[in-house]
Amino acid sequence: MPAVVVVGAQWGDEGKGKATDQLGSRVDYVVKFNGGNNAGHTVVVGDEKYALHLLPSGILSPGCVPVIGNGVVIDLEVLFEEIDGLEARGMDTSKLLVSANAHLIPPYNRTLDKVTERFLGKRQIGTTGRGIGPTYADKMSRVGIRVQDLFDASILRQKVEGALQQKNQLLVKVFNRRAVDVDEVTETLLGYTERLRPMVADTSLALNKALDDGQTVVFEAGQATMLDVDHGTYPFVTSSSAVSAGACTGSGIGPTRIDRIVGVVKAYTTRVGEGPFPTELLDEDGEFLRKTGGEYGTTTGRPRRTGWYDAVIARYAGRVNGLTDLVLTKLDVLTGLEKVPVCVAYDVDGVRHDEMPPDQSSFHHATPIYEYLDGWWEDISQARAFDELPENTQKYVLALEEMSGTRISSIGVGPDREATIVRHDLLG
Repeated sequence: MPAVVVVGAQWGDEGKGKATDQLGSRVDYVVKFNGGNNAGHTVVVGDEKYALHLLPSGILSPGCVPVIGNGVVIDLEVLFEEIDGLEARGMDTSKLLVSANAHLIPPYNRTLDKVTERFLGKRQIGTTGRGIGPTYADKMSRVGIRVQDLFDASILRQKVEGALQQKNQLLVKVFNRRAVDVDEVTETLLGYTERLRPMVADTSLALNKALDDGQTVVFEAGQATMLDVDHGTYPFVTSSSAVSAGACTGSGIGPTRIDRIVGVVKAYTTRVGEGPFPTELLDEDGEFLRKTGGEYGTTTGRPRRTGWYDAVIARYAGRVNGLTDLVLTKLDVLTGLEKVPVCVAYDVDGVRHDEMPPDQSSFHHATPIYEYLDGWWEDISQARAFDELPENTQKYVLALEEMSGTRISSIGVGPDREATIVRHDLLG
């Protein structure tokens, strides 16, 4: 049985949660390997809508073991609020495993995230203010706090004290905020210890044993390729590795164990936060996509920036992730358009670029070169086979497949679990 990595192939919000959830009934483990509660997945099950932030979408599939890997940063208050919310709706969360090596988001990093962003003014990144970036910075600076530190109160206090030596200087002398009390932070974190203890495990060992036993494991990325700290539109990116390679470092499995890498793309493009976006629409077409697609952040509620499908980005995502398959979502949103533009290349100062420009400045100044495909007016939400789609819809999908360079194996035609057309089995 395979190990499958599911990644976003645009700027996030592509529908990765739904793609992973669809595999859930045939999957033994679903692993979140990067990010924190700065991103969210929306999964619709029947008449119920679930907004997940820290928990892997496999939490909604009975029999599936959800895992929070070592590459995730965890806000414990958010984690338990999310668990309590699901349990209040009758969901079983008892199988959840949390890596002992995952880093925790202490309260002072939320404060630092917000005040730093305000301090940047016009140069701000567009973070969610949830402490994600400062916590990853602590991790790399080796002053971070890990899940396992909760089980030794003296070690925990020492680490909090060490981290606050510098951070309090920043808060008081640069940002004119009050200093954070070491004991207050320590006690707050220790308050979660006993509830968290039964969930904590050597998740790397558990996942490798599961693969040895022939079980199916899905690795679910937060954020997306174009927000990856190395391969995205830096500095307007997240602070973790959101590409397929991050599944290995963020969960403790080797690259030879991965069998398939699935990229999720919308039938158009969206972005939240600052940064370049070549196909962005600032007109009535952009508003049509936003309203029809319900393009508002799962975590923040912020309106998403919208634009047409960008095949250059899709090809780039295919290359840096090693994609074997694409899942195309929200195809139904495009219903009713006479013509559907698709970006096939960029113009940068009169020079055509069929692939991603080599530097950020060129990408920032890129103008999309479009091809226009015929639209359709028929309701496609009930289609469950490719040949049930209108002819122009089929042509659109096949054109995207050819332009993107990766086969489209699954197509979303509505928000429900069942509103999907499967062309190739992602686990086959």
